[in-house]
Amino acid sequence: MNSPNEPLPTYDEVLLCTPQTTAEQVGLFLRRCLIPCNRGEKIYTMLYADELSYDVSRKAEELFQHLRHYSSSYRLVILCNCEREHSYIPSVFSQYKVHMVPQRPLAEIQQYLQHHYRVTQPSSSAASVFKGNMCVGIVSSKRAGVGK
Repeated sequence: MNSPNEPLPTYDEVLLCTPQTTAEQVGLFLRRCLIPCNRGEKIYTMLYADELSYDVSRKAEELFQHLRHYSSSYRLVILCNCEREHSYIPSVFSQYKVHMVPQRPLAEIQQYLQHHYRVTQPSSSAASVFKGNMCVGIVSSKRAGVGK
């Protein structure tokens, strides 16, 4: 958010981890991050890395230890749930742990995201479904099972 005109991360810079994420997916992601090439100033981010299975986490750590020797200038952020800080990935990387709380007000974060997710040339696209020609939206309900 310090550079409002910079683009949001692309699909190759973010890995959204789930218990079903495979070692191959994590390996491809780590190779993009850690092997030197023409990658510019990308910041690679693993989200919810604490949800990876033990076997996938162990293989990811082994690959990271092997690949990090190829480059000392990689940019990797691993985000985990603080309630699962004793799972494998947060434990292995605990020496680098930084507790973070968003420093910007919610309204400012929302404005920043609206700037990046607004469709500039509205046409007959799905963006017309969401308020303000946004190409993403969140549908929620306080009641369970209402079909959303």
